[in-house]
Amino acid sequence: MRIARLTVAGLAGGALLALAMPLAASAHVTVTPSGTAAGSSTVLTFAFSHGCDDSPTTALTFDIPESIATVSPTLHPNWTIEKIADGDRTAQVVYTAITPVEDGYRDTIELSMRLPEDAAGETLAFPVLQTCDEGETAWSELSEDGEDEPEHPAPAILVTAAAGDAPGHGVASDGEASTGSAGHETTTVSDAAATAGSEDVIARVLGIGALVVGVVGIVLALAARRPRADA
Repeated sequence: MRIARLTVAGLAGGALLALAMPLAASAHVTVTPSGTAAGSSTVLTFAFSHGCDDSPTTALTFDIPESIATVSPTLHPNWTIEKIADGDRTAQVVYTAITPVEDGYRDTIELSMRLPEDAAGETLAFPVLQTCDEGETAWSELSEDGEDEPEHPAPAILVTAAAGDAPGHGVASDGEASTGSAGHETTTVSDAAATAGSEDVIARVLGIGALVVGVVGIVLALAARRPRADA
């Protein structure tokens, strides 16, 4: 019975860590761009799967960088949309939920825009104010080089070099895009995409570590069983 308990405990501990750690690592508002080349059009997909301390999400307010002139929000059946102007540009886009999004359910919001032509190498942040039935969370903190990720990081992308003018297929160089025969841009996986997906990488590493814990539990259980077998 003791051996069985050790085995179950090892497996259960590993499984719980594998499940819990990735969920904790993904508790952010993330952004994934369809392209990052300067001067190109891109669709930014913002995703979230949590509320404010378990409270359902009722609204998302996106701050648009000053270097971006126009934004086209994607229609969503569960959200109403308001564009707030600042002079000739769209300064904010507000999505208000028709039915609040319960904590633990994932949803995505898409914003289409053209990236600045002179922004290659720059990081563009899109602070998001998440409003809930009770409370709110401002995802607006920027991470500095050499520092740990802030508690409430702002979704951000790294703008890469503009695509070359020469026609062709495939990738011209790392972080750049080339133009295909149909005139559409094909963007490589850049540092910005790697940054946007860093949480997934961390979650996987933590998950693997959790599985190792489970394996150690099995090994300990087998080690405890061996003297009894010899007897």
